[in-house]
Amino acid sequence: MRTKRFLVAVALAVCSMTVQAQDPTPSELYFNKTELPNGLVFLPAPPDSSSAQFLYDISQYVWGKSKRQDSLRAQQAIRDVVIDIGDMAREFSPVFGMEISKEKTPAIFKVLNLGVVTMRLSASNLKTTYKRRRPYVVFSEPTLIPAEEDELRNTGSYPSGHTLRGWAMALLLSEINPAAQDEILKKGYEWGESRVIAGYHWQSDTDASRLLASACYARLHTSEDFLKDMAAARKEFAEKLRHQ
Repeated sequence: MRTKRFLVAVALAVCSMTVQAQDPTPSELYFNKTELPNGLVFLPAPPDSSSAQFLYDISQYVWGKSKRQDSLRAQQAIRDVVIDIGDMAREFSPVFGMEISKEKTPAIFKVLNLGVVTMRLSASNLKTTYKRRRPYVVFSEPTLIPAEEDELRNTGSYPSGHTLRGWAMALLLSEINPAAQDEILKKGYEWGESRVIAGYHWQSDTDASRLLASACYARLHTSEDFLKDMAAARKEFAEKLRHQ
């Protein structure tokens, strides 16, 4: 009981303390929504409730609830709820190998901000089309982040926007610092699994998000603005690394 109260307190603190920076304007992004890969064409629909795939989703939901008993993993899942780029950069900084912020690494921060927000656009049409119910709604059970339950109760579960953001950031940072790619990608993968552990997404939601983010990442590399910004980010990283 004490552990549960502690986790609830941490969740409320994270949600109340996070102040989101304003997202870039549409004109600043590398692509608009219609120019990005259309997941309605190449991704499967969410599993039907009578399918074997949905049974796997249920088993993963049970797995996620069991992971909440691990206080360290539960706290990580709570921290991974952030969507502000500055907050996400702070969480990824240890595996990246240096502090990432708008002030200390402006070029890296710029490509993260524009890149992640651009790729996140690709999830909206799937969410509104499928309107999949979230697992905590289906089972009428509490989550690790109670403060967000009412807000997200009627929003689409498929795909997971948090997972898409986390995997997108991992891909970007892996390109900037390929020497740390394995740990960065591990962090990005766990970011999505945190949504299963928290009770907000099915496993198939997070799996689809990683595929969608990867497709969008390939599209980013056809943008001259992105390639210029990525080159500047890699140059900034190399210079910072020499002075560490």
